[in-house]
Amino acid sequence: MKAYWITRCHVHNSVEYDKYIRLAGPAINKHGGTFLVRGGDQIELEGGPYERTVLVEFNSINEAKLCYASNEYQEALKYSSNSSNRHVVLVEGVN
Repeated sequence: MKAYWITRCHVHNSVEYDKYIRLAGPAINKHGGTFLVRGGDQIELEGGPYERTVLVEFNSINEAKLCYASNEYQEALKYSSNSSNRHVVLVEGVN
């Protein structure tokens, strides 16, 4: 069953967060993730403030969990913790 990695993010240090992006993208792709949404224009109707949303599709929730736990992604996370406030969730799809 497909699964989705959803990140809502407020970046407060774009130089540092760019280092995260450069490492995270290839790590996610390597582990089978397909970016469906990666930033872009958005309209916040409730909640926030998160000016950045990322949506990644995986073939399964296990694949998404393995990606998050991978050495490559954990290396990328070192650059996001001090440069952003994030909410990250992995969720199974409907079918």
